[in-house]
Amino acid sequence: MMRKVFFSVPILFLAFSCYAPQRDCKAFTDGKFSFTTVIDGEEVTTTFLRSGDLEIDYFQGKADSSSVRWINDCEYIVRKLSPKNKSEEQAVHMKILSTTDNSYTFEYNMVGASKKSKGTAIKID
Repeated sequence: MMRKVFFSVPILFLAFSCYAPQRDCKAFTDGKFSFTTVIDGEEVTTTFLRSGDLEIDYFQGKADSSSVRWINDCEYIVRKLSPKNKSEEQAVHMKILSTTDNSYTFEYNMVGASKKSKGTAIKID
């Protein structure tokens, strides 16, 4: 019995330790994406176009532009080009955690803040 447990544990460890989420971040550097979240109990969707160092967000009929600065293949900083108030002046740190063929799961937070949120963006084009 002891011998079976001894051999089973390493096999299970190897099987689970080899799993790593897919992370093809470069496939999501540019493109058209949508992101849906809940704000005040209502589901809302933002569509955004990202090309190079520019991102244009479309939300509730309004367009807003932001600069994009890539830190590495999977992390970038977004900063509004024309902030309308103090809170919009703060940059947002984005980190792609995993990818699929047409979407990526990401973690984001205001630069300097410890509270992080997660979301999934779907590539439209």
